Amino acid sequence: MMCFGTLSRYGEKQGLEVIILSGDRDTFQLATDKVTIRIPHTKGGKTETDEYNRERIIETYGLEPKQLIDVKGLQGDSSDNIPGVPGVGEKTALALIQKFGSIESLYEKVDKGEAELKGKQKEKIENNKDLAFLSKTLGTINLEVPIEDTLENFKVEEWDKPKVLALFKELNFNRYIDRFSLRGEEVAKEEPKDLFQMVDPSQEEVIKLIEEQKQMIFSVHTSEDPQPEKTIKEKITGLTVFNEKTQETVYVAIKKEEDLQDFKAIFEEESIKKISINLTKMYILLKQVQIDFKGIDYDIAIASYILNPSNNKLEIESLMEQYLNINLQEVMGEEPKQQQMNLFDTVQVETVESNQREREKHAFYAYGIAKIREITLKQLGEIGALELFYKIDMPTVEVLSNMQWNGMYVDEEELNQFGKELTEKLETITQVIYEMAGEEFNINSTKQLGEILFEKMKLPVIKKTKSGYSTDVDVLEKLKREDPIIEQILDYRQLMKLNSTYVEGLKQYINPKTKRIHSFFHQTITATGRISSTEPNLQNIPTRFELGKRVRKVFQPEEGKLYIDADYSQIELRVLAHISEDEHMIQAFQEGQDIHKQAASKVFKTPMEEVTKEQRSEAKAVNFGIVYGISDFGLGEQLRNFSKKGETVYHRIFRTICRN
Repeated sequence: MMCFGTLSRYGEKQGLEVIILSGDRDTFQLATDKVTIRIPHTKGGKTETDEYNRERIIETYGLEPKQLIDVKGLQGDSSDNIPGVPGVGEKTALALIQKFGSIESLYEKVDKGEAELKGKQKEKIENNKDLAFLSKTLGTINLEVPIEDTLENFKVEEWDKPKVLALFKELNFNRYIDRFSLRGEEVAKEEPKDLFQMVDPSQEEVIKLIEEQKQMIFSVHTSEDPQPEKTIKEKITGLTVFNEKTQETVYVAIKKEEDLQDFKAIFEEESIKKISINLTKMYILLKQVQIDFKGIDYDIAIASYILNPSNNKLEIESLMEQYLNINLQEVMGEEPKQQQMNLFDTVQVETVESNQREREKHAFYAYGIAKIREITLKQLGEIGALELFYKIDMPTVEVLSNMQWNGMYVDEEELNQFGKELTEKLETITQVIYEMAGEEFNINSTKQLGEILFEKMKLPVIKKTKSGYSTDVDVLEKLKREDPIIEQILDYRQLMKLNSTYVEGLKQYINPKTKRIHSFFHQTITATGRISSTEPNLQNIPTRFELGKRVRKVFQPEEGKLYIDADYSQIELRVLAHISEDEHMIQAFQEGQDIHKQAASKVFKTPMEEVTKEQRSEAKAVNFGIVYGISDFGLGEQLRNFSKKGETVYHRIFRTICRN
């Protein structure tokens, strides 16, 4: 938008007729006798445009184009996160600027008592001066972006389609690849057979190669391992190693555990760098055969994640397409169908053809890992992230792998007892709901529940969907005061979730051999950099209510050991204080104050010692919301969960932030 403004003035100074095509009416402020804004709209299934120049703006709004910035300052714009003055809409804002000419003139009159405003309008204007001026600043298009170029260089040129295609693939813009007909525009590349050579040296030669190079770039082959004494039902069946010096891939078959033990010294040697993808899985598989995986050096998925945290396609084949423009399915063709022994034994037989294909696929994987490492290593250096990668992210791989391997012991007897209690409570509360409703029905059915609440009991309808009445949590919360049955339904749902997610849900993840839950801990899932947990999510065990706390009691340490609960003290906010150099936050940390109480004290103009628990919670929501990029709507919704006056609280906090 800033470039729109600067270029429009640039073109005007060159004596050109400037036309801006945009669906954003904020561009109206740029209109002059030489600059025309075209706003597209659909009419009768066709796209047409309305033209606005200075004359049309004056005719439509009764204001000069520049004055529309002042209108925006008063009315705000939620789509652009411009707050405006709460309670002032477009009509009021237009009328005020038509009368006073500008926000500056309006507040000059207000300060002198000459504005002739009345009632609530006067109160809103007087109490939100800071927001009005801030909003005007936010709504003003910058006309002075430093552009050192000639008009000739702004001419539209033909795309470099292969480069655009490569970029779209990297960003996963698959829909736009088809929209702009870019398929088939790949950069000419070497034939796959020319990328590397597959060779078959002896196992001793492979070990010698790894020891000489002091690194192991590899892809691991695995298959199901149904042995009952095994903790992990998967085993290593082969390794493909890439030789950077000769551009060759070498394959080693692991037919029995002894074959893997031949590589024990390699895997346990810290000085030999291990380079691959999903090294956590490798750590676990080796741990199962009493091999300690050392020298964990480079995981291409983690490197790619640091370069683009929003990239959720971090499997080897996706990364090869993103970085190397190699589509393995296209290169290798359709996968052959697997044969089966007979109708009663569905174990798949590995044919010569399928075995060869597997070897070729992993040869490509090993090659891809080597080349992607080259590219990502360079890119990490360019953004100054190598220290982060090598000193924080890669050491974390071993930590999280150990956590998964060790798991957490679960007292199944305690879990079963808790499940029994929940079942009894559910039976009791179900009967209470039936009595209140006057009939039996399926409480878990949205349709049946909606009919009971809104047709039979005549409760006010809050929201309807295509399939009928909405009975989600937000709706039920708003109906709490209408009938006591709502409280019972909410309690029922809470008990059902506890039972299904945290009793029956946890049981299926208890390893029969270790009696522990071995949850996966991921470094590359969240865009914010937080660790995530799956199968099951152990980071989401409830604690806010008594029954939820019972779930945590089923996780117990080994006899003679203790669980230690440790946490950084407000680490995110300390980082925020450092980056923002906010003197109030820095002072609070230096003096050992409660940062959330300190924020609440300033927002609510209350002494620290008088800040309530609710006020602290509201301030905490704002503090962490800012750190993690919460929207104004999201913050308002969150605050409304804390206070019935959430919207008022939200605006008060927002004003305080703006002033500071």
